[in-house]
Amino acid sequence: MKRRRIAVLGSTGSIGAQTLEVARAHPERLEIVALAANRGAPTLIAQAREFGVHTVALADPDAAAQARAELPDAQVLEGASGLSELALATGADLVVGAVSGIAGLASVLTALQHGIDVALANKEPLVAAGEIVTQAAGRSGATIIPLDSEISAIFQCLRGEDRRTIEKVLLTASGGPFARLNKQELAQVTPEQALSHPTWKMGPKVTIDSATLANKGFEVFELKWLFGLRFEQIEVVVHHQSIIHSMVQFHDGSMIAQMGAPDMRVPIQYGLLYPERVANDLPCVVLAEIGQLTFERPDVGRFPSLRLAFEAGKSGRSYPAVLNGANESAVQLFLEGRIGFTDIPALAERALEAHEPFDISSIDDVAQADTWARRFVAHEVRDGSVR
Repeated sequence: MKRRRIAVLGSTGSIGAQTLEVARAHPERLEIVALAANRGAPTLIAQAREFGVHTVALADPDAAAQARAELPDAQVLEGASGLSELALATGADLVVGAVSGIAGLASVLTALQHGIDVALANKEPLVAAGEIVTQAAGRSGATIIPLDSEISAIFQCLRGEDRRTIEKVLLTASGGPFARLNKQELAQVTPEQALSHPTWKMGPKVTIDSATLANKGFEVFELKWLFGLRFEQIEVVVHHQSIIHSMVQFHDGSMIAQMGAPDMRVPIQYGLLYPERVANDLPCVVLAEIGQLTFERPDVGRFPSLRLAFEAGKSGRSYPAVLNGANESAVQLFLEGRIGFTDIPALAERALEAHEPFDISSIDDVAQADTWARRFVAHEVRDGSVR
């Protein structure tokens, strides 16, 4: 059996580490041929040694220098361009896009433009540049396979189905750790509290986005671009147990749901080995032990990030890229303790209100909108307080 050659972009993060865990469990099917990260040189070096990888990339120059010193026989690429060059340098069959934030856009786009399939965990490329990314895949014939649990669920529910028969998609949300807090309590949330998600193990940025429901809003963009949906066809429903990962309702009234334990290794394995389903030792759901599954509508009054995503998506043009840039900048300020939890969506909304939109037709346009949003947020925050 020929092994699938995998390049992991973002190998030192949560998704990257779990990708390597899946590869470790299926060495006869998966071969790791390239690794990339922003910094994290010690972790990446250890990964390269374990998997026998001879091509790595590190965006940070100092981290790249350390990798060159400790991996003398390896090709070490450097900088943002190094991440983009990585997949092309190794002849990978599949690129795992798990670089956090907008920094992952260029490498994903490069892989797709060269006809390399992408297993995408990073939401921001489809939020800020969904049309550009999907058009690149369409032109080259490359496939985008979602790794995110909810988007993978829809991908699985639609396997073999005529997408023209979709009535709507129900995108489930755990509700995050603060689902029961009022607005005053939310304003007092600390970074340490927000980084503790009740069901999922994720990196810091996506964990904060999950707590504000921005992450769920970003998934709405993934559904639109990957499955050709209208925003009006997408409904978010809070499902605290995180057992049903999402559902599709068809125009004959039928509904298909994908269920499983809240373990990211399950959708990651499905994406890496698609279209095969392969047995594993991961935990399974026992419904009798769970007892009941509950559903409720999200409260966009307490969690406005979800509302902002729908509004920016429907408005189009440069608004989604501005939303992404403003949110990413605000999340970092929150993690640094410079703004409060509820300031994150407030700053994103201010940016959207102040922005003069323009058409997005290139990655340079995306960068322009992103830069504007970050500068706007920085201007709004001075001396640890929001203007």
